[in-house]
Amino acid sequence: MRHAVYGLPPVDLAEVPGDAVQVSPLIPGSARLEDLPDGSLDAATVLAPPGTVERRYVLAHTLRALVPGGRMIALAPKDRGGARLAKELAAFDCPAADEPRRHHRICRLARPPDAAGHGDAIDEGGPRHVDNLALCTQPGIFSWDRLDPGTALLLANLPPLKGRGADLGCGLGILSRAILGSPAVTALTLVEVDRRAVEMAQRNVADPRATIVWADIRVAGTVPGSLDFVVMNPPFHDGGTEDQALGRTFIARAAEALRKGGTLWLVANAHLPYETALGAAFRDVSVTIQAGGYRVYEARK
Repeated sequence: MRHAVYGLPPVDLAEVPGDAVQVSPLIPGSARLEDLPDGSLDAATVLAPPGTVERRYVLAHTLRALVPGGRMIALAPKDRGGARLAKELAAFDCPAADEPRRHHRICRLARPPDAAGHGDAIDEGGPRHVDNLALCTQPGIFSWDRLDPGTALLLANLPPLKGRGADLGCGLGILSRAILGSPAVTALTLVEVDRRAVEMAQRNVADPRATIVWADIRVAGTVPGSLDFVVMNPPFHDGGTEDQALGRTFIARAAEALRKGGTLWLVANAHLPYETALGAAFRDVSVTIQAGGYRVYEARK
């Protein structure tokens, strides 16, 4: 029996076999859900993502990959898409038993042979080119259809860089494209935990100086050393919950990767208390600009 799991469902809400194939784009090394052949799964467990377009895309691909009669468990927090799960599955002609438990909704179903509507949801949630960004992107990626204001502020205040550097949490590659506009940059490593963003960055950053890595920054050894500069707009949410420790980990990884005298350029929401972490890891720290609820820091090791 072949079983796939999307995400990390709470173990007390959904049992997942130890040999299940992980297909989440947010877990480096996972298989691609999109690559599973039609009818190749006997069962699937899905911790459905919160975004409507992204969630329907994942549900549609999972139903496509299930054999007729294959079992699916789909669950999500009630306030992060769970309340709509049963209705969305019904739109694919897949009626589901809907159970509330521990602030989640859990839907169970057997895939009917005449499940329908997969193609439209897959097309809607798939990669596309967005003209206002002039980039390839996909729903579910951070700020997938707009330039987020923090990145915009950093772009507007980033000087021409030189030498070897890294873009941590590179997303679609917006910062990296600007950085590589400087001919003095000799190499740039882009690190990103979202496989979809990695795939889009590979399309958006077509430069032989760029190396794009699918990795979790929390894992040691993901960033090369002796760098001249690091840029980043670090996330401060994990699974929908604010996690300031994640930003502090980004700062620590940058400090480890930079040579003595190397520089970190960081943009963050002004309310985030990163000054202590920056002061502990860097010799000189200054706020280059504060505007629109964001701060740009320059920190020299």
